[in-house]
Amino acid sequence: MERKIIHIDMDAFYASVEQRDNPELRGIPLAVGHAEERGVVAAASYEARKFGVRSAMSSQRAKRLCPQLTFVSGRMDVYKAVSRQIHEIFHEYTDIVEPLSLDEAFLDVTENKQNIPLAVDIAKAIKQKIREELHLIASAGVSYNKFLAKIASDYRKPDGLCTIHPSQAEEFIKRLPIESFWGIGPVTAQRMHSLGIHNGEQLRACSQEMLTRQFGKAGILYYEFSRGIDLRPVEAVRIRKSVGCEHTLEKDISQQSSVIIELYHVATELIKRLQRTDFKGNTLTLKIKFHDFNQKTRSITQSHELTTLAEILPLAKGLLKDIEYTTHPIRLIGLSVSNPYEKNEEKARWEQLSFEFSDWDYSK
Repeated sequence: MERKIIHIDMDAFYASVEQRDNPELRGIPLAVGHAEERGVVAAASYEARKFGVRSAMSSQRAKRLCPQLTFVSGRMDVYKAVSRQIHEIFHEYTDIVEPLSLDEAFLDVTENKQNIPLAVDIAKAIKQKIREELHLIASAGVSYNKFLAKIASDYRKPDGLCTIHPSQAEEFIKRLPIESFWGIGPVTAQRMHSLGIHNGEQLRACSQEMLTRQFGKAGILYYEFSRGIDLRPVEAVRIRKSVGCEHTLEKDISQQSSVIIELYHVATELIKRLQRTDFKGNTLTLKIKFHDFNQKTRSITQSHELTTLAEILPLAKGLLKDIEYTTHPIRLIGLSVSNPYEKNEEKARWEQLSFEFSDWDYSK
């Protein structure tokens, strides 16, 4: 039986919540984040986006693009509460809900609680309930797999509703710019362009062997996506695969003593999070972001679980030795533990996706 999948994506979620709760912010260019020199835009209202302001943009650049931009600090506790309300609406129709973040999720409505035959009618009902009960706007994409549903939800934003039927998929994908494919970011898109791949039609003309040679395992996904194939189910639960933390520094640093001190602080915070989540893994990854926003990662895998500062800190220092930072000042240091060791599937620790985004940092 062909699946019926909906992707719901809230429009400018954080900014929209702020505008909903404060009438003075409505209709003006708004950014959620910090306005100081090292701040970054966490979210931008559609009024701000008209000036080119986008999330993850430095606050300084955002203010140059839009001098009248208003900044407000984020309220994660409020966003989490609103997200839970949105999910309560989802669960009126199906319990097969896979959250991707606070403001977007996949829903499998192939069999739904209200026995509504058309997925598009469920999407309309969800959009209307969110508008009427929460006074927020959502966009929805409807299709037979996750890839196309996600593409569809972004197609007519804001307040969009787009359905891609199986009979339309091939023609739709053919015209799709390569940048719009799920999993293809700016760097991969540039590589695609260098290979003469600019749209779905050109991607489909590539063999799986060629795409795998160029892009590794991701090449298989690109090959299948270009043909409208995505067999991944909507998953209501996930295995926690890693625990990590990052510190964005108040000032760029390049002295070894300063870097080691900051690395110690990050490792200490990581241990606390490992203990709090009862997570155990045997791969340690170091992430370094430089002053120019370029970044490097280094990883090491041990035969035993990494649970103590005495184990993790020396490994982190060893990974750091492989990174040149004396002439490239460091802006951010991160550490994570991954690759959980499980003797068998029955001992796998499954957990419902939570909304505990404690790593959320406006300054990154």
